[in-house]
Amino acid sequence: MRNSKTLAAMVAAASTAVFAAACGGSSPSSTSSSVNWATVTHLTASGPTDMANLVKAAEKEGQLNVITLPSNWANYGTIMKDFTAKYHIHISDAIPEGSSGQEIQAVQTEKGQKRAPDVVDVGTAFAVEGANDGLWAPYKVLTWSDIPGNAKDANGDYYADYGGYVAIGYNPAVVKVPPTSFASLTNPAYKHMIGLNNSPTTAGAAFAAVYAAALANGGSFSNIEPGIQYFANLNKIGNFVPTAVGGPTTVQNGTTPILIWWDYLLASEVSPVVKGFKIVIPSDSSYAAYYDQAISGTAPDPAAARLWEEYLYSTTGQNLWLQGFARPIELPTLIANGTVDKKAENALPPAPSGALTFPSDAQQASAENVVSQNWAKQVG
Repeated sequence: MRNSKTLAAMVAAASTAVFAAACGGSSPSSTSSSVNWATVTHLTASGPTDMANLVKAAEKEGQLNVITLPSNWANYGTIMKDFTAKYHIHISDAIPEGSSGQEIQAVQTEKGQKRAPDVVDVGTAFAVEGANDGLWAPYKVLTWSDIPGNAKDANGDYYADYGGYVAIGYNPAVVKVPPTSFASLTNPAYKHMIGLNNSPTTAGAAFAAVYAAALANGGSFSNIEPGIQYFANLNKIGNFVPTAVGGPTTVQNGTTPILIWWDYLLASEVSPVVKGFKIVIPSDSSYAAYYDQAISGTAPDPAAARLWEEYLYSTTGQNLWLQGFARPIELPTLIANGTVDKKAENALPPAPSGALTFPSDAQQASAENVVSQNWAKQVG
């Protein structure tokens, strides 16, 4: 299971397996048609469950159902287009602007339907929730050893994919006093300016913002309550806009000229549409986290689901996330192997110095429960 970890430990944990070498194997065999891909937990070097046979089975399915993947989120538009071009598999993306909570709900409510999600990309708290509810099919990609042990479920139920830092983005044309920290956001100059991307009860990014605010206000990974109280106060003094679903449009039209979101999404989604847009990682709270991949245990296209994961964790897939300003989980391996996209690496927003700790699964689950119970009552 994912435990407390430091960024330095994650870098040190990366190994040097190369995806291309692992993909070698026998040519597709007629026995691949007899494989129940829904039960395959990893690929073999040869035989009916090797890469070549997975490709054959996935192309035969011809369909992949993803959910809540905006085309400009971490470069997913390019990733989906390239995957389809390579494998001739059509991708259906349900509710692209949805949330992690909606992904969980869809897996549960659409079970048995052809349109049900094959794979999900969710915040860690939601990945843990899904694992606890038995929603995921364990699967270990060929580059499994390149994913640090503290960034994946030991059983293969879910595994970190890409991440970044909670940051404050703002439109300098509207925001004349540059915010630098969570504490600074209480300035009366920011009346009716500050937004989140969604409710923290359903969206992983907003949940992370509450966690970051907690750390800036005397809280801890075991105590997220100060983060809720912080936003309740922002709402009380009129700086927070709780009804807005923040994004590029709300920054551009002035509904939320200040947006607390992931650094890579502020860089990839807002910066291109808001001239001079600024991004700052709060000086009083450096909170970083990864999203997680998981395969639905009832995926209607189980082979395509597994091929999708292999693609995402290949050198190509990892660099595509990097090109979307996100920090892929296998970045240390890409750097060590000399396969990293240098231009994309250099374009990343500057990261804070020093090691960072991350909440454990138990702390994540507890914090999610506290937010679910108290956010609406305290913030609205």
